[in-house]
Amino acid sequence: MAFTRATGKHRRPSRITRTTAQVAGVAALTTTGVVGGLAAPALAAPAAPEQNGLTQAIAIGDSLAAQIDAQATAQQKAADAAAAKAKAEAEARKKAEEAKREAEAKAAKEREAKERAAREAERKRLLNSFVAPISGSYVSTGYQASSGLWSSGSHTGIDFHAASGTSVHAVGAGTVVEAGWGGAYGNNIVIKMNDGTYTQYGHLSSIGVSVGQAVTPGQQIALSGATGNVTGPHLHFEARTSPEYGSDMDPLAYLRSHGVNV
Repeated sequence: MAFTRATGKHRRPSRITRTTAQVAGVAALTTTGVVGGLAAPALAAPAAPEQNGLTQAIAIGDSLAAQIDAQATAQQKAADAAAAKAKAEAEARKKAEEAKREAEAKAAKEREAKERAAREAERKRLLNSFVAPISGSYVSTGYQASSGLWSSGSHTGIDFHAASGTSVHAVGAGTVVEAGWGGAYGNNIVIKMNDGTYTQYGHLSSIGVSVGQAVTPGQQIALSGATGNVTGPHLHFEARTSPEYGSDMDPLAYLRSHGVNV
């Protein structure tokens, strides 16, 4: 059995039906010119801006971007300041290290100069100092003593008491000009002193220096003995104005004038 839909007026038209009717009505009005007359003023008026939140979103976005830019600028400034501070500290450390090295080098130079000056002063002191030719001895025969033992009739030097083998020292700084056999003096040494005078050491049992050798005050140059024209072991010491025999001067006065207590 088939059913059919009733078409009575008691049923409300559907949404589709209403919409269709409205469209049809608008079309009809347009045809008659009513819509054109009514719609013209409305279409001619400017449309009001649509309040949909877009303007507010743009404003918030600009503000956030400005904050981000400001924060980035501040961070960059902080980073630049930190880098500048680190660079300044590094340069300060470098300068401090350079200043320290310079100060140390200057101190080392000054210390070296002082040490060099002290050595030079000590060298000069040693070169200018004089000592006795025999340590702890005494004069057994004086200068110009008379005796037939000497060809000149008098003693041209002084004799220091010394057993054979006693250490003999250079009385001051100088250069050896004679070292060997000296006739009546036996084994002898003659030294040209730095002040231009000469000293002689005779009757030696052995000689420890050679001609041309530089000697310093107190340096051992020989051993005492009894060689040559002697009656017993001792050291014959002379002070001269030249290396030759006969240019003698008072040895005691010579030594004492140079600070030697004999």
